[in-house]
Amino acid sequence: MPVPRRKFGGESGGESGERLLPQEHAVALSFNGSTQAVMMATPDDLVDFAYGFALTEGLARPDEIEEITVVAGERGTDVQTWLVPEAEARLKERRRTMAGPVGCGLCGIDSIEQALREMPRVAETGFRMRAAEVMAAIDALPAHQPLHDVTRAAHCAAYWVPGGIYAAREDVGRHNALDKLAGHLIRHPHAEGAVVLTSRVSTDMVQKVAAIGAAMLIAVSAPTADAVALADQLGITLIALARPDRFELFTHPHRLIPEDPHVR
Repeated sequence: MPVPRRKFGGESGGESGERLLPQEHAVALSFNGSTQAVMMATPDDLVDFAYGFALTEGLARPDEIEEITVVAGERGTDVQTWLVPEAEARLKERRRTMAGPVGCGLCGIDSIEQALREMPRVAETGFRMRAAEVMAAIDALPAHQPLHDVTRAAHCAAYWVPGGIYAAREDVGRHNALDKLAGHLIRHPHAEGAVVLTSRVSTDMVQKVAAIGAAMLIAVSAPTADAVALADQLGITLIALARPDRFELFTHPHRLIPEDPHVR
């Protein structure tokens, strides 16, 4: 949305104008009538957000979701998700009743066990990428960031398949963007591919990628040491500090085709 501002520097001495900035919108994620989380998010792709949040936070599988309704309110939006009775136990285990800032990926979790929950290893499917494809995926990412282009204040999570970027979602929060991407992927058929992120890689982002079932994670920024250890444990090939002409490989190098001359 346009916001008034004054510009200084260069030939400008305080020029008045407007800057397009993304919204931080209060989005309540409710499950079976009870609010599990209130996240400050970009108010787009909210059905994807609900599906992805339920999956990556371990609340429900896609087949356990009966209905999702987006209800706009005066001060925010309530995304109401209705689950089958068998999923009720997960709601009791994950009491998310506090507001989460855009940078928070573990907001409302009340135990170390919940934050570091056990997850199965990602299945080995034979998916591989060449180094040139990794760099091409990063090079293609800007074309799928229209919100970032006009605001310079949004993260993007994308899914690359052989041939190019299959889907992408943007949000002011990096976790929200990945949840929205996850929600899209579980609702639409897609080939094996890699998750591509504009953000740094923390352990909770690796957990979400594992929940999606993606075997490769490519990020523009650096990972934490614990994220590298978790990716190794979960069988995920982690590539970070990626640019159109270079990248760094941290875990499971067998998914990078070695005969590519760019690999050193």
